[in-house]
Amino acid sequence: MPKLRNLLLAGAAMLLLGAGLAAEARADCEASPAPGVDWSVCRKTGLILRGQDLTGAKLQGADLARSDLSRAVLARASLTKAGLSRTTLKDADLSGADLSKAHGARTDFGGARLTGANLTKAELSRADFSGAQLAGADLQKAELGRSDLSGADLEGADLSGSYLARVRFKDARLAKANLTDAYLQLASLAGTDLSEAVGLTAAQLAESCGDETTKLPAGLARPAAWPCSGGDSTN
Repeated sequence: MPKLRNLLLAGAAMLLLGAGLAAEARADCEASPAPGVDWSVCRKTGLILRGQDLTGAKLQGADLARSDLSRAVLARASLTKAGLSRTTLKDADLSGADLSKAHGARTDFGGARLTGANLTKAELSRADFSGAQLAGADLQKAELGRSDLSGADLEGADLSGSYLARVRFKDARLAKANLTDAYLQLASLAGTDLSEAVGLTAAQLAESCGDETTKLPAGLARPAAWPCSGGDSTN
């Protein structure tokens, strides 16, 4: 039985490897940027693609570090596991895009449209989401530590189980946003309207920082430690 199990495991591993190689073989890393382009697992660092139409592009596993995609159209694009370190996506259209497990530091999503986007388990520390549209986005278990979400529209977004330590939420809109089990240690909630947020607890508030401008859901009181300053001044 152990031998049979080992054979089955080896066979499964070969199938997975074959699938990955097949996906890479289908990708055309030299293809010109265009809607639906397949750059899966391609190294595309330092590209200048401002305003480029990449609607529905296949960018899963691609390395886009330090690329400039500001104002680019990436609606419904697949960026699963894409590398986005210091990538600029300022004012880009990422509505309905799949960024699950995307990773990187200091990614610029300022003013970007991420309505209905999937960012589950994304690892995007120190990212700039200021003024971004994230209404209805799925950010379950996303790691966004020390990021800037000030002025972002997070209405109806799912942030359950997400890591939001030292995140700045100043003036963010969080009506009906799900904050169940979100980690909010030293998150800055000053000027944030949480009155309609879902799943928020007194324990979470006690770890965060806010002041008299923070609006809380009915039944939750301001912690005794408030006012205090949170967020990340080094972002």
